[in-house]
Amino acid sequence: MHHNKHIQKMQPRIKPKPSNLQNTKYRTSIGDRFQNYLGLHAHALFSSLGRLLKTPFTSMITIIVLAITISLATGFYVLLINVEQFSDKLESSHYISLFLKHDINDADGLKLAEQIQKSAAVKTVKLVTKTTALEEFKHFSGIGESLNILDKNPLPTVIQVLPTNIFEDSVEVQQLIDALGRLDEVELVQMDMRWVQRLQSIVDLAKRGVFLLSIVLSLAVLFIMGNTIRLELENRRDEVLIAKLVGATYAFIQRPFLYTGFWFGGFAGLSAWIIVSLILLGLQEPIEHLSLLYDGKFTVLFLSVSESLILLFVASILGVTGAWIVLHYQLRQMTLE
Repeated sequence: MHHNKHIQKMQPRIKPKPSNLQNTKYRTSIGDRFQNYLGLHAHALFSSLGRLLKTPFTSMITIIVLAITISLATGFYVLLINVEQFSDKLESSHYISLFLKHDINDADGLKLAEQIQKSAAVKTVKLVTKTTALEEFKHFSGIGESLNILDKNPLPTVIQVLPTNIFEDSVEVQQLIDALGRLDEVELVQMDMRWVQRLQSIVDLAKRGVFLLSIVLSLAVLFIMGNTIRLELENRRDEVLIAKLVGATYAFIQRPFLYTGFWFGGFAGLSAWIIVSLILLGLQEPIEHLSLLYDGKFTVLFLSVSESLILLFVASILGVTGAWIVLHYQLRQMTLE
């Protein structure tokens, strides 16, 4: 026995070789946690969808109410972008007319037009020569034959200038008119600034109205969504209380309700997009027909792909936000009686 102990003392102690076992275990642990995290969210996502499908009638009523509310804001936005398109078409027919002095010929007028075009405040410039002006006057006045007795063309060269921000900044347009009027070659400047200011005020009013209306309707969506989640929370009160008793975190309890808000908001946004698109399709033909009667070409604008995606995103975020606001308060108030 004493001999065996002596032998054990004589044996060299072999140190274990360092290995990557702990690092591998750590990486595996992080990967498992991430997979578990994704699994919990996937389960909450699809289980919340399953609950909606179990009560199709109730869910459909809530989605329709939300969709009508969202479609009102979306509809006014689409109306605004079509009004802006209409104002852009009106813009092209309202130039600043520069009547040049009679001794300025067409060549000098062309040089002046090229000089004006260089200004950042000018969008486009159109030169109407004396010959062109006379031909147009003969055609539209109805007294063309009477003008043939004239020895020379009495009409001046005209430069038509379209400002860059004609409906956005009336002050800048007025400054441009004053600057053009001070040119030595210019005899007279004409433009109806009152009409421009009125249309600009209408567009500004429409933009502000749509913005304020969108805020009010967004608040309505939050309240509707919050009340829906509150009722859902009351229906699952026992389930929530048991989860709290066994130590479940608020994040774990909230997760399925938040995804319920996500589904409600997403489906409501999609339904609102369908409602607005159907309304526009119904109005497209008569609006374009009316435009043709006034010698115009007005095409109804629909929501673009990016605008449609933004609509779905905002609707989903509103659904989640409305659910979170109610859960943040109600879960802390919910206790065993």
